[in-house]
Amino acid sequence: MQAQKYIKALESGKFDRCLEWLYGEDRVLFQRQRYLAAVKAFSQQFGERDVQILSAPGRTEIGGNHTDHQHGRVVAASVDMDVLAVVSKTEGTEILLQSEGYPINRMDLRELEILEAEKNKSNSLLRGICARFSQLGYQTGAFVAYTTSNVLKGSGLSSSAAFEVLVGTILSELYNQGAIPAVEIAKIGQYAENVYFGKPSGLLDQTASAVGGFVAIDFQNPEVPTVEKISLEIEKCGYALCIVDTGGSHADLTPDYAAIPTEMGSVARALGAEVLRDVDEQRFYANLSLLREQCGDRAVLRAIHFFEENARAKQQAELLKAGDMPRFLQTVLASGNSSFQYLQNVYSPANPQQQGISLALAICHRLLEGKGAWRVHGGGFAGTVQAYVPLELVHEFQEVMEQVFGAGSFHQLKIRPCGAYRLRCDD
Repeated sequence: MQAQKYIKALESGKFDRCLEWLYGEDRVLFQRQRYLAAVKAFSQQFGERDVQILSAPGRTEIGGNHTDHQHGRVVAASVDMDVLAVVSKTEGTEILLQSEGYPINRMDLRELEILEAEKNKSNSLLRGICARFSQLGYQTGAFVAYTTSNVLKGSGLSSSAAFEVLVGTILSELYNQGAIPAVEIAKIGQYAENVYFGKPSGLLDQTASAVGGFVAIDFQNPEVPTVEKISLEIEKCGYALCIVDTGGSHADLTPDYAAIPTEMGSVARALGAEVLRDVDEQRFYANLSLLREQCGDRAVLRAIHFFEENARAKQQAELLKAGDMPRFLQTVLASGNSSFQYLQNVYSPANPQQQGISLALAICHRLLEGKGAWRVHGGGFAGTVQAYVPLELVHEFQEVMEQVFGAGSFHQLKIRPCGAYRLRCDD
């Protein structure tokens, strides 16, 4: 469809039902204006063309903090914040991707080798995804795209994974008849992040973004993870799912993130395995003295967190399916305590004066004790906390948190019903 026809269709409200499904009834007008702005920005940048509109959501981790890279279990959900793309297929070998507020990304499909100068830059993700498509025998090709994102950076909502899933979905839709499975797109995104971008990570973020909805995922076989959808509306249970952005800097935190899988892996290897999921828990506890000597106390504590959190994620999925919110909230608190005490990812040991997450957790305890639940959210060390807040306390909770961490630091999330999505003319 021509860009101008999309503009007329959006202005006439043709896509309002779809936007309501994706974002909620109260966000239709905002999203309609956002989509219109994106199409108009595309036309200004690239001219009038046939276009497609696609989006990929951020995600929130419900349970399974740092278990995925050890082939463990997680519970996650896609959220109503996403990366949106207006895209058009082109001739030649060059991809041009303009992200709102950033210099344009240019990449030639004839140059797919790893470039050290691109490490930790978005262009490396674009190159890595195209390289992996080619390695796996999928088709790639040139396109131009304009993207805009409202996924909060550094929030634990995985803006990078949403971008990776979006690019994979673009290539799937434009050059592979939209036939590449969601989990395969997620794995391609993880490959690009690990190998080309240079950040070690598990598969949780990309899978939750690509598959969408409330999901329980078991990565015991990461090549074919088990994904189970969970039907649950948290607000109907009387709670709001919220995050608080503490505003901490993520600069120079890569060594902190990388140390977690490294240390967990060292414990696994000391016991003859590559990942902790393949280690017998009783054998682990029978060898604590040896493991302390070989791996260090922090590695042992992080392994304890894995075993407990992996079991807890399975329990959480069952409780959510049963709609047992009181017991589920107890597991959320237990997960947060384990991350603080054993995993130790609430603040960076290199910068102990910056403890925004610790402070936010303390405030959550004061406001929500006996009423809700709270935990560190995502990778940790800086960023956000997650809280389950009784609906009648949301206003007070927001007010207190924004007094401490600033206006706009509080966000109430809605669960998006799907993962990566193409807005079709018949929607």
